[in-house]
Amino acid sequence: MMTQLSTQHGSLLVSELVTVIKSNRDYLSEIDGAIGDGDHGINMAKGFTLCGEKLNERQSLAEAFDTLSDALMEGIGGSMGPLYGSFFMGMADNIRSKSALTASDFAAMLRAGLTELQDISEAGVGDKCLMDTLIPAVEIAEQRADEGYTVMLQAIRNAARQGRDSTKDLVAKIGRASRLGERSRGVLDAGAVSCCLLLEQMAASAQQQLLTETA
Repeated sequence: MMTQLSTQHGSLLVSELVTVIKSNRDYLSEIDGAIGDGDHGINMAKGFTLCGEKLNERQSLAEAFDTLSDALMEGIGGSMGPLYGSFFMGMADNIRSKSALTASDFAAMLRAGLTELQDISEAGVGDKCLMDTLIPAVEIAEQRADEGYTVMLQAIRNAARQGRDSTKDLVAKIGRASRLGERSRGVLDAGAVSCCLLLEQMAASAQQQLLTETA
């Protein structure tokens, strides 16, 4: 397996993110309906579909993340557009000059996305939101990057799933669901679920690309 991930075919990875969100549209809205507006999947699918229409095969990973960021900023109402838009923008800016990414570069890219997101959100682990998924995944990526891509990507998947699942027992501290207090306990947070889907798909896509480039 290759030790560096090429950034030259970014539209492929991002198109797979588009597919995973579109295929989980109803599931995400169903989860959101328990304690939110019930439109998370609809809004996310709208933004990611818009991105899919604007991607082209010649885009680098940074350019494809730019396209996704712009589509989410423009295409999604509420808070999720700016939040996810900032995340992908931060990652794009971090890798703009790189033709290939080591495992450490990949972890640094995730950290840059999180940092950009934290510029507009003070939410953290325990608030029952996407940060419960994202922060542990970024931290484990940084901790395991020295062990190479295979170990790191699996660790990202595991941390994302654990973070997602942890939201079930939490009381919402932010957003519309926070008005429900204790009644928000017992269901997953839709943002944490969509973040887990995205991180798992990014890891899977990176793994597949590394294997393909080796073959």
